Amino acid sequence: MLRVLIATAKQVSSSTIGPLAARKGISVKRLGYRYQRTVAGPAHVHGVGYLTGATVNLCFRPAPPSTGIVFVRTDQRGRPEIPACVEQVTGTQRRTTLGDPPEQVGLVEHVLAAVAGLRIDNCIIEIDAPEPPGLDGSARGFVRALQKVGVVMQAPRRAVWTVDESVLVGHDGATLALHPIPVDELRISYFLDYGLHSPIDRQHHTERVTPQTFSQELADCRTFVLESEAAELRRQGLGSRTSEADLLVFGTHGPIRNVLRYANEPARHKILDLVGDLALFGHDLRGHVVAYRSGHPLNVELVRELTRQLACASTTTRAVRCAA
Repeated sequence: MLRVLIATAKQVSSSTIGPLAARKGISVKRLGYRYQRTVAGPAHVHGVGYLTGATVNLCFRPAPPSTGIVFVRTDQRGRPEIPACVEQVTGTQRRTTLGDPPEQVGLVEHVLAAVAGLRIDNCIIEIDAPEPPGLDGSARGFVRALQKVGVVMQAPRRAVWTVDESVLVGHDGATLALHPIPVDELRISYFLDYGLHSPIDRQHHTERVTPQTFSQELADCRTFVLESEAAELRRQGLGSRTSEADLLVFGTHGPIRNVLRYANEPARHKILDLVGDLALFGHDLRGHVVAYRSGHPLNVELVRELTRQLACASTTTRAVRCAA
């Protein structure tokens, strides 16, 4: 079972991961606001779904202020809507899934990373399949489509949140933390370590996440699997129209039928995934996210903990106002 651990910034620095002291409390605080944004017009993307092999059509559409990010299954009766929020998460095994079958969408992290990375707050994402197009396993195709139509400002404001004490989650040797920092930015560090005998080298990457750095340094970093994992997916009947040329499949001597775009592309892709999963918080975050071997389960658990703390902070604020 995942465990939630809260520690002070003095106990764990933003650059090292040490022993974690368990102490629940409220660490989130509002840092400020910015104006909301949506897409300027419809942006279309189509391709093949990695898992189902289906041909998928996806369209980003403008949405009114405070709508958030909402998936719409246009192939289902009644066009059911699935909000991109942590309460809708129903699966985190190797991918993030929202909603319940048949009205669900899986592998949403790359689409959400593109939207969040470009700071698009309100958007309707129409999709006619249970997963987005896989494209090349990165967010590059989604980012290019969104950049082509552009974004527009909206009058209402969006809250920006941070923490005044480190918030950490951990499980089975993996850890993920959000640390306070003295500057108004979101910085993410990922330490990737699959062990001494893995064909993927130990590596790390740190990025200050802005629309510019996301599109230039993270968006084109592709998802990756080991050759044995790819074989198991095919044994399950998944990935029938996906080959080694469509994403990074690591064999004994490195990527099969492919080349790395960056020496540390897997670590960069893990940051891309984190940006997408953190979008489920529904608010802007500032601070230093430090991840060691983290994946979708821990990413979502951190969002759940921040959401819990935000709810507690809001309840406390209302109680103080009432008492006054």
